[in-house]
Amino acid sequence: MREKLYRFMSGRNGVDDLARVHSWIVLILLLLAIFTKIGLFSILAFALLIYMYFRVFSKNTAKRYEENQKYLNFRYNRTVSWNRFKKRMAQSRDYRFFKCPTCKQQVRVPKGHGKIEITCPKCRETFIRRT
Repeated sequence: MREKLYRFMSGRNGVDDLARVHSWIVLILLLLAIFTKIGLFSILAFALLIYMYFRVFSKNTAKRYEENQKYLNFRYNRTVSWNRFKKRMAQSRDYRFFKCPTCKQQVRVPKGHGKIEITCPKCRETFIRRT
């Protein structure tokens, strides 16, 4: 009996992050279906629930791993871009940001120096901007 159970669960590595997101979406859709009494939400929730069970019981672990990696890469890129935005907003009081006209490199210069000549650190192009 134990061998059958082991064979049945072979290749299952537990709950991945994408399954966690799907389960939250199902919960939200079911709550919306209860409170708004719109049947479309419950249909979407059950369709997503069926898809979740398909993913859980799939033996194609390479494909499930690939799906989870795509989701994790997407989430990582969103987090990095958000942190970059926050950092730039925190520095916007003291610095101005310009793009190099040739290579599009971001160049940070201090504010309040009037018209200055900026040299791009990447391509050594010089351009004049007002800070």
